[in-house]
Order: sequence, then structure tokens, then C-alpha cells
Amino acid sequence: MTDHSEMLTGVDLQCWENNRVHRTEEMGRERLLVRRGQPFSLLLQCRGAPPLPPKYQLTLILHLGKEMVVKVSDTRVGRGQWWFSQQGAQSELLLTVHSPADAPVGLYSISAVLLSSDGRILEKTALANFHLLFNPWCKGDPVYLPDEEELREYILNENGLLYQGSWDQIRTLPWDFGQFEKDVVDICFEILDNSPAALKDPETDLANRGDPVYVSRTVAAMVNANDDRGVVSGRWDGEYSDGVAPTRWTGSVPILRRWSEGGAQRVRYGQCWVFAGVACTVLRCLGIPTRCVTNYSSAHDTDGNLTIDYWYNEQLENISSGRKDMIWNFHCWVESWMDREDLPGGYDGWQVLDPTPQERSDGVYCCGPCPVRAIKEGEVGVKYDAAFIFSEVNADLACWIVHADGQRSQASLNKQTVGRNISTKSVYGDQREDITKLYKYPEGSVKEREVYEKAGRKVTQLSRGPGQLELSIRHAQAVHGTDFDVIVEVQNTGGEDTPARLTITSKAVTYNSLHLGECQRKSTSLTVPAQRAHKEVLRLRYDHYGSCVNEHHLIRVSALLQGTDQHDIVLREINIPLSMPQLAVKVLGEAVVSRKVTAHITFTNPLPVSLRGGVFTIEGAGLTAAQEIQAPQEIGPGQEVSVKFSFRPTRPGLRKLLVDFDTDRLQDVKGTATVIVRKK
Repeated sequence: MTDHSEMLTGVDLQCWENNRVHRTEEMGRERLLVRRGQPFSLLLQCRGAPPLPPKYQLTLILHLGKEMVVKVSDTRVGRGQWWFSQQGAQSELLLTVHSPADAPVGLYSISAVLLSSDGRILEKTALANFHLLFNPWCKGDPVYLPDEEELREYILNENGLLYQGSWDQIRTLPWDFGQFEKDVVDICFEILDNSPAALKDPETDLANRGDPVYVSRTVAAMVNANDDRGVVSGRWDGEYSDGVAPTRWTGSVPILRRWSEGGAQRVRYGQCWVFAGVACTVLRCLGIPTRCVTNYSSAHDTDGNLTIDYWYNEQLENISSGRKDMIWNFHCWVESWMDREDLPGGYDGWQVLDPTPQERSDGVYCCGPCPVRAIKEGEVGVKYDAAFIFSEVNADLACWIVHADGQRSQASLNKQTVGRNISTKSVYGDQREDITKLYKYPEGSVKEREVYEKAGRKVTQLSRGPGQLELSIRHAQAVHGTDFDVIVEVQNTGGEDTPARLTITSKAVTYNSLHLGECQRKSTSLTVPAQRAHKEVLRLRYDHYGSCVNEHHLIRVSALLQGTDQHDIVLREINIPLSMPQLAVKVLGEAVVSRKVTAHITFTNPLPVSLRGGVFTIEGAGLTAAQEIQAPQEIGPGQEVSVKFSFRPTRPGLRKLLVDFDTDRLQDVKGTATVIVRKK
């Protein structure tokens, strides 16, 4: 073999130009990051002119991992193959490399081999490494998305909004996806490399990485740490002392970096929106169009009967212990856009992926990808996990009272509770887009009934006819730290005065329906006059609920109305999210790349008690890595505190600075500032 210095002296990867046309320049311009199905250029420096004698033949060799080797010639041999063209000028050789639109994504190394006219290797030179990503701009790629505005949102936007609260009090949570932040792309491929399939059979795993169905399902499994060397460990019991409370995260990047720097050790802790946010970051970074979705009143139907059963005794105490059926106040997952070449026609487009560990799928805690179209049409046999997702948006809620003698009465049956106001961030700004119509036909419509029957659902009925007593609950504005009223109204629609007993309770609950403790209780015997209404007021005092509620700031009010017959019974429940204060975040002066800029954060304590141990957490893609600032030791009731900090923006453009504030008695206080960063 001839000394390589005699012919090839170097390579220019053309990173600035390649990354710009491949829309990866935000990831950096110091290394090559390209999208499959789209050509990129390399400039080989040669000794002498012309660059190569006519008798020499140039071949490129690509390595993906240790197992996959691809030989690339300067002849186009057909669709689905790598090839390159070349053009010489002075002592340089411009190569235009073409990748197939279904090539496996990953970190490739590329070498140049010079062959003699009789096929002998004269010289072999290692050129460089490059990342190959999915390409939603390429028509041949299964993740192709033709709408440019959607691509700007679902691939290129590093800032998003997640939706929390309840279906009738929707709350936004700004989230920093940061998919183009330094080293995030390396961490994303590190996640794939640590999957059980990759560790067991790396050759097959790499070959499958051209398939977005396979890759997205791997990501859904690896974002949670339940079965493997996954990223985030979930916890819902409020005990986070050995980690970070889920509400404190404001973005994915600190989580991903902590996982990678810890040697693929799980990061504590996450809940559904954290799992969804991290999955969205990874999938967008890899080049798969992805958006976060929130389903309100989301059912967790473990037995697959499409009915969620809640059980209470006559004192309105929840006795559902040991039963896993529940309704989450909200639940977050992601949708990714792709063709489903593994399914019959009609299932391309948005696919549900749920990285929150709820139920096993093929023995692993993951869910999807499942076509949204299959959910809407009740095609519960379609892979993956259609039956479980269908129940999340369509199950009925049945509430039962178990009497002292063991008899049970069905107190309510609600067919419209589950799957409400399914939400995602709009492509056109920071507005909410309601996508419920993509998941289900209008409640009560003929088409909805047909879908239920197709899904194998029995149309359930209340086990008794409607009585003459009706029950409703409403409440005044519920601001955390204040007292407020809940009004329970009993309406008698009959022609006779009717005696009954009314029990009202308020409980602190988590967003996924775990009971934390009873705040207040009120019981009264009453007689409701015919064609009249009786109102009962329960005043919820901070002195009672303040010590019960946790970081989700959620109170469930239940009202049980019992007539003279033990089967004459009505139950109503509402969830009341407590309104939270917001941080005032202000960036002073003009923001310029690499120049120090100062920001102020102001917070006023809304509670009638002092707060201690306050910590501000700040981050922003293109602005600053996550950092923490301690608040004053004690913040009295109504006291205002202000802190300032400085940072140096790293990338130009429209950016968002996200701030979280946590204390001993108040968590999950958020604030944002929009910043326009200019080039130097």
C-alpha cells in the first residue's frame, strides 16, 4: 500500500454549507450532520494537479458501528443505494455523496480508498465521521412531511408548550426541548445504543435503524427506565428527596446530560409530561416530526373492559385500593409523523407514542407507535397498543357505593368524562390547538356508536333509571393560598318533597388520581321541596387544604346524595386545580451572541405562611445551560423577592428563557421571557 500522503492530503467536510442546506446548522457547524436522501459534499485535497490520475479509481467506505460496512462507488447502481459523483479542479476533488432515503440513521465513519486499474488498493485514508438523520423534507423518507410550517414547529422549534391542569381549566407549561443544544444528538444515539436490542444484537439493531417505526418504539421504551438503561425514572408518591421533583424540570437537556454523564444511570424523577418532553426532544433531534399531546380526563383501563370503576363506601371514603383502574386529570404523550409501511393502507400520518410506563407492550413498558386514525375508527387490533389508547380517550366512568351489608349501588355512569379537549401547541404560535376530532367522533353521534361497537364495546347503561333528585357542583375562583367556596346544589325535579342525606368531602389528589388525604368533610340531612333546589356551601380554607395538597395543587370535591332507598343514590365529583402565581422574568438590554446580558426575576409569596428553601432554576436553548439560584432564606406572606443573574447567549434567533421556583410549601411556580438574540 502506498503512503497515503502521496495522493490524499486532507478533507474539507464543508460543514457550514452542508449543515445549512440540511437544516442542522443549529446543532453546530464544527462537524458534519446531514439528512438521508439528500446529497452532501466533501472536498478532498490531493497532491498535484489534476487531483487523481485517470488510471486510479476512488471508492468510499462507510462504517456504521462495528458491524455495518457500506461500499460507495461513483456509479449510480439504482434506487436505495449510496453513490457519489466527483469533479476535479486544480488539486482538489469535489465529491457529492448521495444517501438512500431509507438508510439507517447513526454515526458513520467515512474512508477514501484509491484503487489501481487492476483493483489493487493503493491507498486508504480515514476522512471523518458524520451523523446521518431522518429527513422529513425528502419525499422518499417515510417521515416526509410536506408542510413547511409544520416542519418548522415539529422539527426545528426548540421551545414548546405542554398542557396541564384540567379539561375546564387548561394550564400551559413552557418546555425547553433543546434538541439542537450541544451534544444532544450524541446523547440521542447513545440512548439507541443502550437499548436491550442494541446490546443483544447490534448488527440487527443497526440494520433496523432505517425504520422510523422501530426507532420511535425504541425511544418510547428507552425514555422510561423501567426495563433497561433508560433515561427517566418515574415516581408519583411525592417522595423525591433522592432526586429532582418532576415539577422542577423546565426542559429535556439537563435530564439527557445527567443521564449521559452518569453512565446511562436513570435520572430521578419524572411524570408523564417529563417523559413526553424528553421523547419529543429525542425524536425531533433524530429528524422525526413530533409533537406533545395532552389528553384530559385520561383513562387508565387495566382490565380492558372500557369502563373505569370507582368504589366508595357510604361515608364517601374511597375503597378502590388494589384496583388499578383510574382516570388521570391529564396525561401527556407524543405523536410522531410517519408512513406505516408495516400496516395496510390508510394508517400513515400521526402515530401515538407514550413513553410513560403504564402497561407492558410485548413485555416492555412502552406504547406505540399506533395510528391516530385507528383510534378514531375503533380499529383496536392494529399494532401497537390500539386497544389501550382507545380506552384512554373513550372509556366510561362508573361510580359505585358499597353498602355496609356488602350490597353495591351504581351511583353514576358518565360516558362523556373521558377524553376531553385533547390538546397540542399550534403550529402558528403559542396557542392551543384542540385535536379531539382526530381521536374520536362527536360524543353521542351515530358514528361514535358504530365505532364503539366495532371496538367490541358494550354500550353500558346506568343500572337504574334517573331519580327525581339531581346533583351538581360548582365553585368560585380557586386561588392557591386563599379560602374559596364550593356550592353543591340538589335539585328536586319531582312532585313530592324528598328527604335525603348529603355528604360532601374535599381531598387532595395527584393529577393521576392518587389520594393524598382528606381536607374537609360536611354531612347534612335535608328535605328538598318539590320542584325546588337546595344549596349547600362548603368553604375550603387554606388552613385545611394547605397541608394536604402536593406539587399538583389539585383538590377533588365529592358529593354523595342518599335517598330513603339505598339504591336511590347520586354521586358527583369535580377536580379543582388551584390557580398559581407566575414569576415576572425580564431581560434587560439587547441580547447579543457571546455578550453578557442580565435578567431579573420577581416573585411575590401568595400564601399566608412563610416560604423557606426557595430555589430558582433557569435554562433556555441557545441562551444558557441550566443553573440554580438560591432565594432568600425566608419569604414572608405577601413579601416580594427579586433576584438577578447574567448569561451569555450562544445562538442567535428567537429564544425563550424558562424559570422554575420551588420552596418547601409551594412548588411548580413558572415564568418565561422571550428573547431576540442578535449576531455579533
